[in-house]
Amino acid sequence: MANIIPLADVDPALIEALLDRAFEPDRHKRTAYKVREGTEWLPGLSFAALDEHDMLAGTIQCWPVALTDAAGRKHPLVMVGPVAVLPEQQGRGFGKALMTASLAALDPRAPLPQVMIGDPDYYGRFWGFTNEATGGWDLPGPFERHRLLVRCDNPAVLPAEGTLGPWKG
Repeated sequence: MANIIPLADVDPALIEALLDRAFEPDRHKRTAYKVREGTEWLPGLSFAALDEHDMLAGTIQCWPVALTDAAGRKHPLVMVGPVAVLPEQQGRGFGKALMTASLAALDPRAPLPQVMIGDPDYYGRFWGFTNEATGGWDLPGPFERHRLLVRCDNPAVLPAEGTLGPWKG
């Protein structure tokens, strides 16, 4: 059973070491890093999973991003990820617990759409993420179009086209 705690309670050096192990040190070159460049993760939606020995096993971070439409209007979204679990801890439910905790922390009175780059079958089955509304969206770097996913109570509010990038007010 995972013990889920706020990510803000974890030493940043431990978070970086876990991310390096989960995704390799070259992870900073990935397009997802460009999407959220210059922003800070959202403490209220970001968590850590501790194993049965209270050792860090996984993390999830969420970020403020925006989809800028053709008219230049910014539509705020929450970027979910990375969801990172140490290789030797994978398959034990830590990632699922982290995703569940993060999405449960969203304010149900005004939930922003959530976007992520991930496996559409996995994230669709458990949390309702889909790529149906993202076909006309662009990112600031290479990506596999079918892996750009969104979760939204009312997909009609989402622009059909736009570029995803950091939310900078």
